[in-house]
Amino acid sequence: MKPAVKEFQDDTELMAEVRRQASNGISKDDLYVISHDDDRTERVADAVDANEPDDLNELVGTRYTKKGEELRAIFEEFDFSSDEASNLEEKLDHGKILLLINT
Repeated sequence: MKPAVKEFQDDTELMAEVRRQASNGISKDDLYVISHDDDRTERVADAVDANEPDDLNELVGTRYTKKGEELRAIFEEFDFSSDEASNLEEKLDHGKILLLINT
């Protein structure tokens, strides 16, 4: 089952949403923070104790030479179609940060 996706421009808004989800009983193990910038992803995920793409490398099992390829593969591991994965990765290209809520 595909996770719900929420997109944010602002890291603070995403962090508030992670806290809201956790207070509503969603395990932080089911929350994934993804952005195009590894440093941003790590900083935000660490701040709210959520998962980040590095935690998914075992799922993907392959290192990619281009960030976009890696991100699309991660989205596809979450059962997004190739087109959906491309659309989500494009949002990241435009500076969005995404929260995947795997329920």
